[in-house]
Amino acid sequence: MSMLRSAGRLLLLLAVACVPATVPAQRQQVLLVSIDGFRWDYLQRPEAVRLRELAARGVRAERMEQVFPTKTYATHYTMVTGLHPGEHGILANNIWDDAIGERFTLSNRAMVQDSRWWGGEPIWVTAQKAGLRTAPHFWPGSEAEIQGVRPTWWRPHDARVSSARRVSLVLDWLSLPVDSAATFATLYFSLVDNAGHDFGPESPEVGAAIAEADAAIGLLVDGLAERGLQDRVNVIVVSDHGMADLSGDRQIVLDRYIRLNRVRVVDWTPVLALIPEPGYEEEAYQRLKDAHPNLQVYRKGEIPERFHYNDHRRVTPIVAIADEGWTITSQAQVNLRPKDQPWGGTHGYDPAVTSMGSVFVAVGPAFRQGVTVPRFRSIDLYELMAEILGLTPAPNSGSLDSARIVLRGPGRE
Repeated sequence: MSMLRSAGRLLLLLAVACVPATVPAQRQQVLLVSIDGFRWDYLQRPEAVRLRELAARGVRAERMEQVFPTKTYATHYTMVTGLHPGEHGILANNIWDDAIGERFTLSNRAMVQDSRWWGGEPIWVTAQKAGLRTAPHFWPGSEAEIQGVRPTWWRPHDARVSSARRVSLVLDWLSLPVDSAATFATLYFSLVDNAGHDFGPESPEVGAAIAEADAAIGLLVDGLAERGLQDRVNVIVVSDHGMADLSGDRQIVLDRYIRLNRVRVVDWTPVLALIPEPGYEEEAYQRLKDAHPNLQVYRKGEIPERFHYNDHRRVTPIVAIADEGWTITSQAQVNLRPKDQPWGGTHGYDPAVTSMGSVFVAVGPAFRQGVTVPRFRSIDLYELMAEILGLTPAPNSGSLDSARIVLRGPGRE
């Protein structure tokens, strides 16, 4: 009888060994961290101590290439869907949709949480569909139910939550027992972007914000080590765009060229989204197209193909793009601006502009060590994360072949 039981156990072990290992016993985890507005060259600023240490242990890109427009919600949602803004529909921070009949803005919580705005499939939806737990904390799109799916853990964005508290929450979700822990999670910090807008990229205030963000990275790295997670969690630190200096000498005053009472301005600067009233479309376009040497003006359908921005129904009939460092404004806005207010900085420009480049640093069991690659495309992040998590990706415009350069593998340390 004991021989039969032994034979049965052997057959059971053989049967288990033959089952495809679709779900690893110790699945790797991914933590995607965004430092909003952290320009690619900020990594060399003296304040970025812990982030440089992290980069030295893992892999970094000299510059991460972003998508158009280089705006916060547009680029963040690209990184988790692998789609261009002109494909997923989050075209900017301010959007108009005729079918919805309302204007999307970041300050409108109802719009942010409305699933009708969010196209594509973010990585947390892909993971949830596969039976995994996710915690996209404060990431654009995470507050909405997308394809009928919500993350396991999510919270409405609250700028008052301290960096330390954000780190603590995510560490708790990641360090739960293996069958309960978040397999994918995010962290988001906005302080560097805020300082860049208010004071400009070269300001001491940006340096102080970098130091604060760097301290949060230190808390995270130390917390992972204390909980024994460093060999299980892949940390990817990114930013959504860079930052360019503004100046009072670089203003394009729109109502010097067209009648503002005959257009709807959906978004102002540096990518102007314009809906002229019926009968005024051609006149508005003709008046704007050669109006200013630092303003490139396009009809929908004629926007450069490299922007992938022509086809979505939310793209307005006229789109104008200011050159780096230029602001599109109105005379009323010029008149209201306090004389002593610093010009600061902004973003949203052509992603080919060097100042719009963002940061990519990654460390963990999936990544190469002590390596710098020339570039990494933000649109490839979705495919990269799906590969690490063992997920079948949804249709997207990224490329795993391009992303493999940062992963460990044959011939890659």
